[in-house]
Amino acid sequence: MVDSTRNIVEEFVYCLFRGDKVMPVLYFLPPSPPCRAVMMLARMIDVNFELKPVNVMEQEQFKPEFVAINPQHCIPTMDDTGLVLWESRAIMTYLVSEYATDDSLYPKDVKVRALVDQRIQFDLGTLYARMTDYYFPTMIMGAPLDETKKARLDEALGWFDVMLKGRTWCAANSLTVADITLLVTVSQIEAMDFDIKPYARVAIWLNRCKGALEAYGYEEINQTGCDVLASLFRSKLK
Repeated sequence: MVDSTRNIVEEFVYCLFRGDKVMPVLYFLPPSPPCRAVMMLARMIDVNFELKPVNVMEQEQFKPEFVAINPQHCIPTMDDTGLVLWESRAIMTYLVSEYATDDSLYPKDVKVRALVDQRIQFDLGTLYARMTDYYFPTMIMGAPLDETKKARLDEALGWFDVMLKGRTWCAANSLTVADITLLVTVSQIEAMDFDIKPYARVAIWLNRCKGALEAYGYEEINQTGCDVLASLFRSKLK
């Protein structure tokens, strides 16, 4: 009875000071691919954010109060009781380490985590970078598409297809944060009418990830954002 009472009290104190009372603040814009990755992960691990939209199209990221928080003035930016982080992939690994009930999304095994980290860095430095380099000048400024950049995106998708050989998920035996961030990138590429069917492993993995995240807001958070950016891109093509 004493132990049971103590457990109830400890749970109440945890909820009061860590869960229900003080929520991390997320500065975000819903269509932003990195923001979408963070939002879906948060649903998976039951993290509730105090959401503060930042409209980068209206250059709200340059407001002095936001620059004071993040001198790089980029989104997403998170403030968790004084810990301020930006770069979505850093936010994601922190959230899992701090709030998840187990390590399946970001394994503690050093060798498995190293592979997860490598895939995360591949997304950040190669696949996502080449996707934005190809599409965003048109989407934002109406610039003509550069076919040499399309070839570089093709190359990156080919590399990812090879990485998936013999794998169900991109890095571990179950879905990890690497799958989530890569899913957001590949689904955005698909939404831009890029043909991913030649990359058979990528196409199968993509559908598997969509199914796994269906219960965590895939359509509401990610597909809606994909469609918004794809519509903006097509409007600039015209």
